[in-house]
Amino acid sequence: MIPDEVVDQVAQSADIVAIIGEHVRLKKTGSVWRGPCPFHQGTNANFSVVPGRGYTCFVCGEKGSVFTFVQKRLGMSFAEAVKYVGEKAGVEVREVERKREGPDPREPMWELQATVGEFFQRALWNSPGAAAAREYLASREVPRALAERFGLGFAPKEVGAMRTHLNGLGYDDARLLAAGLLVKRDEQEEPRPRFRDRLMFPIHDGSGHPVGFGGRLLGPGEPKYLNSAESEIFQKGKILYLLDKSRNAIRRDERAVLVEGYFDAMRLVSVGIESVVAPMGTALTEAQAELLGRLTRQVVLLYDSDAPGQKATFRAADVLLAKGLEVRVVTLPEGEDPDSFAQKHGKEAVERLLEQSMDVFDRKVQLLERAGWFKDLQHKRRALDRLLPTIRAATDAVTRDLYLARAADAAGIAREVLLSELHAVRRGTGTRGAAPRAAGAPARQAPSADPGPPPNVPIDSAPLPTGPYRSAVEQGNAEQTLLRVVLTQPVWLDQVIEELGKIEAEESPASADGDALGEDSPGVLRDPVYADIYEALVALGEHANPEAMAEQLGPLAIRVYEDLRGEPDAVVDAKKSIADALRQLRARSVDARVRSLESLLRIAGAAEKDAINVQIKRLTDEKRALGVQHWGSVRRGR
Repeated sequence: MIPDEVVDQVAQSADIVAIIGEHVRLKKTGSVWRGPCPFHQGTNANFSVVPGRGYTCFVCGEKGSVFTFVQKRLGMSFAEAVKYVGEKAGVEVREVERKREGPDPREPMWELQATVGEFFQRALWNSPGAAAAREYLASREVPRALAERFGLGFAPKEVGAMRTHLNGLGYDDARLLAAGLLVKRDEQEEPRPRFRDRLMFPIHDGSGHPVGFGGRLLGPGEPKYLNSAESEIFQKGKILYLLDKSRNAIRRDERAVLVEGYFDAMRLVSVGIESVVAPMGTALTEAQAELLGRLTRQVVLLYDSDAPGQKATFRAADVLLAKGLEVRVVTLPEGEDPDSFAQKHGKEAVERLLEQSMDVFDRKVQLLERAGWFKDLQHKRRALDRLLPTIRAATDAVTRDLYLARAADAAGIAREVLLSELHAVRRGTGTRGAAPRAAGAPARQAPSADPGPPPNVPIDSAPLPTGPYRSAVEQGNAEQTLLRVVLTQPVWLDQVIEELGKIEAEESPASADGDALGEDSPGVLRDPVYADIYEALVALGEHANPEAMAEQLGPLAIRVYEDLRGEPDAVVDAKKSIADALRQLRARSVDARVRSLESLLRIAGAAEKDAINVQIKRLTDEKRALGVQHWGSVRRGR
């Protein structure tokens, strides 16, 4: 049997015009292709093919998908048709036993999501309680016609409004709870809607099926954006907003324009830029990059021009480069975002920006050069730390070689020195330029002997490990201790934030002048899961309830967060636990600074090496004073 997701993947990747065009003389007319019907042997152009949808004959009534055409035209079974189309589309189909029979088991879930979407749409325009939502759309200059084009809606604030409506249509509470539309914390609690007082964006999968929603909160509180719960039909790390509408345009334009948010995507489409998609309000995942890679080889990143947008740009670029894609970056005028720029200036101005886009690596080097990061040794080292991950992410050998040459020229060092640095990091002996991680990603795997880029598997596309979480970083147990204390006894959070801030300031004193690429310093917590939990706690502040935290974290981080919160008895003496953990992290920080200085020796001149060695000795004495001479049994978290 062919899994449904494989069938969907083949259908999304197939070029129906090319496949049918092997059997029918097709000619493009507007947005469709026409030709003589091969089924009733017609001679007129009554046979119509719509890219991304299917075919229809207006004389004999034959219609269907690309699979239906292959089955009828070539006499194949459904399974054989999927394999045939998959081969044409470059998608491997394995373990085919029998064809899928009967209706798709996901149809009832799609039907429910569509029904809820209609309820939200009516509420937006007819409910008095949606006045703030309508005013908000007006303030964003989103007219009703545009909002209706994308199916925007409103989730009422009243607890029982949606539930009563859907119950009346025959959808009982059990079905609504299973779909994640209703939630309750315990058996005694009355079900309540997951979405309340939010502007709603319907989300469809690549085949156009309604699978969930993204909701923007209109009043104070967190999270600002809330997605549907993960389910059989909705995995936010595997869906791109508007991909169902933009797939054909991406193929036609031979590029995908990637933006950050719903409004950015809507606005660009509204002015005529159709090949646009957006992730689900989270960092771009490998699965989303793979979706784009099936349609095009070039992705243009059009993110906000501020520091967070710049940071997100370069993180997404590394994920895309790892999939062998060409990545270009658009630079917006200061103070603009894609939504505002497109609204003010229209399609032609946006197209000019897209045409002026730069290769992502050239843009990184340009920003570092403008900020003077290649003028002194310390900044040069940090500049290389920012460039190495992108060089390493590039899986195309030619691209990687060009990036190496460009970085060596900008830094004024021998290409061989930079190449040895790159290999050192791959073997795990380097200390900087670590590969970017996605939110909720598992700890980095052990280095491989393979000279290619190290794996960087986001948790959205990797299976969850079984058993208790085990950190793979030195002093991971100290990080775990701090988190357990602040999660079970939140009164200590402010003190822990202050102390970790001191360690970070000691470790990255040069960060006071800002980061030329908008990137954060590595942070004191090295374990990616623990770091994600801590960053979410700090970002949410007083709003750090379990629901808000779950929206910020990946599946593995959610599980670890819940495990740590459920162990209050493990903290016997909070004050002592914090002090011991901080001492270990300070010692690790000193050790990292020593390694950083040692890495400077590789690119330093003779006169600079003496000063560096003096600093190394001072730090070695400081570490000795902390009383942590050997990592021993606590080097790795348990």
